[in-house]
Amino acid sequence: MKKILPGISLLLTLAAAGQNGLVENSQSPYAKLRTVGMSDVHWTKGFWADRFAICRDSMLPQLWNIYTSDTICYSFKNFKVAAGIDTGRFRGPSFHDGDFYKTLEAVAAMYASTKDPKLETWMDEAIAVIGKAQKADGYIYTKNIIEQKKTGREKMFDDQLSFEAYNFGHLMTAASIHYRATGKTSLLSIATKAADFLIGFYRTATPEQARNAICPSHYMGLTELYRSTKDKKYLDLVKYLIDIRGKVEGTDDNSDRQPFREMDKVVGHAVRANYLFAGAADLYAETGDTTLLSTLDRLWLNVINNKMYVTGGCGALYDGVSVDGTSYKPDTVQKVHQAYGRDYQLPNFSAHNETCANIGNVLWNWRMYLLTGDTRYADIVELALYNSVLSGVSMNGKGYFYTNPLAASAEYPYHLRWEGGRSAYISKSNCCPPNTVRTIAEVNNYMYSIGEKGIYINMYGGSVLNAKLSDGTSVQLEQITNYPWDGKITVVMKAATAMPVNIYMRVPGWAKTYSLKINKQYPKVRDRDGGFVIAGKKWNAGDSIVLDFEMPATLIESHPLVEETRNRVTVKRGPVVYCLESADLPGKNIFDVVIPANTQWKLVPATIAGGKMMALTGQAKILQGSDWNNHLYREFNTSTKPVQVKLIPYYAWANRGKTDMTVWLNVQR
Repeated sequence: MKKILPGISLLLTLAAAGQNGLVENSQSPYAKLRTVGMSDVHWTKGFWADRFAICRDSMLPQLWNIYTSDTICYSFKNFKVAAGIDTGRFRGPSFHDGDFYKTLEAVAAMYASTKDPKLETWMDEAIAVIGKAQKADGYIYTKNIIEQKKTGREKMFDDQLSFEAYNFGHLMTAASIHYRATGKTSLLSIATKAADFLIGFYRTATPEQARNAICPSHYMGLTELYRSTKDKKYLDLVKYLIDIRGKVEGTDDNSDRQPFREMDKVVGHAVRANYLFAGAADLYAETGDTTLLSTLDRLWLNVINNKMYVTGGCGALYDGVSVDGTSYKPDTVQKVHQAYGRDYQLPNFSAHNETCANIGNVLWNWRMYLLTGDTRYADIVELALYNSVLSGVSMNGKGYFYTNPLAASAEYPYHLRWEGGRSAYISKSNCCPPNTVRTIAEVNNYMYSIGEKGIYINMYGGSVLNAKLSDGTSVQLEQITNYPWDGKITVVMKAATAMPVNIYMRVPGWAKTYSLKINKQYPKVRDRDGGFVIAGKKWNAGDSIVLDFEMPATLIESHPLVEETRNRVTVKRGPVVYCLESADLPGKNIFDVVIPANTQWKLVPATIAGGKMMALTGQAKILQGSDWNNHLYREFNTSTKPVQVKLIPYYAWANRGKTDMTVWLNVQR
């Protein structure tokens, strides 16, 4: 009889029960909505189907080749060296293990959709090496393992800039996704051993060692491990780690100057902050601790009302002094980097907006949406995905940004890290590409969710859904749409339902006017629940729902305390933010363009780097004689002439070489 590892029989039972969502909250008692299965949604045609195809055919193969290369990245080679099947020193940043785990997660998510056997082989071979690299006690951090082999000295969690726990966290998340996609427990067994090591370590760790766990991806990872195994010890560790935050002197940079529940302002490293908030939301889903939710509500309002870019980008500052740590005593001055700044501190040229932080914004808001069913969180998920996440990868899926500024100019007088064009591999810090690839591979999991009374359509894109409600009722439907270029969404029921089922369709916050038809008829009563319009009945195969949003191009202005954008506007249509790029206004200075407030924008097809999209054209003005050489100030210039301008989606900029770009435009009221 084959020996079964501890917990494996339970895992197999869970797999049989179909509990395999990306965020597996089907048993979370304090979540209003649960996720659909990872294989329940498939793209058909349209915007996200096209991006998924680029991910499948370009992003993922290139990413895998880079991360398994012995000459470009070294990430996987570090595992081989730690396993004793190769030689050499550790190379790369301390979070390189986590980058490979994110890559594995992307492969697993893609496998869930495609069942491509090649992907399964990739994973099997890599997991075997990772297992050999892991120490007998469960510890797995290639940097230290390789150094320990050379020196004989064990050193763990002693470095404030160590990413051990971060790496552990991405291992746990990747393991849960791999298990749900494949049914295999090979990576899950490695992850549970690692988590058990953490439990033992934190039992005797000093508070200082505990707080050295920067960028807490392990909060989300441990919770998903709990959801996969139902072993409460993993959830207990998350609770403990959140409870001890702020008990020793911390930093704004790591969001632990205060105990978590006392926080009322979001400061510090934007990735670390957003991962923390996502992890706390996961913990609330399992425990119902209202102090967590009230804190998250407070912090969310601070971000949305004071610190988030119009693109959904997060983390305005490259580097600087902590917003709350300044002092005339030099030893108390704290630095921040890649960080949230002060309220309304939102520069454009020097905006950091790390792609990972923007993805963290998605992770946090997605969890808040599942907890509450409140569409304002889904609005942010959609905003970030279409703008500040997609901007991080080129149209062909082969070049990436670390930062996502809202303006760029060849005349900008400062050199910024990661400035310039896109790169296939960002040598100093390549955390964003695997994060981006896993996110795009997983967007189908954000499209639908399940409530007590029916199916929730959270976002729009050509796709098919095959899912079961909590009572076992099967729902099969197809979504047909050219969204976000067109506001018409058609939902066709592919099979009859045995019972009446409600279809909840999100009405985005930007949608002021819409119409609803069921089987080509306007319903006598148009039900509305919060941010949803509801179509409910016992469905027959072929029944249809048509939801049609009016989608005008809209001028957006910022709060007047945002100095950089005062008296300026950006153009937004539906969820898509637009920008002006110098490639569409050759020989002219795009920063001299003035948009009359009454400009009539025309929607026109455009193709950039092979990607099809809808651009906007309109009549504007451009300043004449605007030479600023050797001038800081000058007499106000009112001389203008007409100019035709073309705006493109922000996510598509920097795909035609190094260009000037601006999201915010001068406006004439």
